[in-house]
Amino acid sequence: MKLLPKQWKKEDIAYQMSEVEKSLLDTDILSEIIKRVNLHIINKANTYLNQFDKYKISAITVMEIVEGWQKRQQQQRLQKFLTILDSQEILSFDLAEAVLAGKIYADLETTGKRIGYPDCMIAGIAIRHNLTLVTGNLSHYQRIQDLRYSLRLDNWRL
Repeated sequence: MKLLPKQWKKEDIAYQMSEVEKSLLDTDILSEIIKRVNLHIINKANTYLNQFDKYKISAITVMEIVEGWQKRQQQQRLQKFLTILDSQEILSFDLAEAVLAGKIYADLETTGKRIGYPDCMIAGIAIRHNLTLVTGNLSHYQRIQDLRYSLRLDNWRL
């Protein structure tokens, strides 16, 4: 996956080769990687790829990005995205993740701190696979942590 826009030079980016944790990319971070605008996110993404060779992406994130391109009738961008997915690791949403996501959703609703189904599903996948969830949407996912679920978070925007 090409990450550097043509107008950027490698010397413009301060490469941080420190190790990163094996992670699941949330929809917002993957979208920013695709857009290639935020230098800090691009730097982190390159560090991750140097260490792990491919991204881990949930089927839920795929659904959300496909939905966005489809709504905007951006078939060329949709096809390019689908082609890029061939070289990435896509994590499915199975029974164990569905049960966990349902519990998370119910617990959040009980406490009056509900978030959307997709976020609960992505969190369930990250927890079941023991992955750090990379997201810029910390406020939603911290609600899950507040309920004592073992969700690890990282924000590549910071």
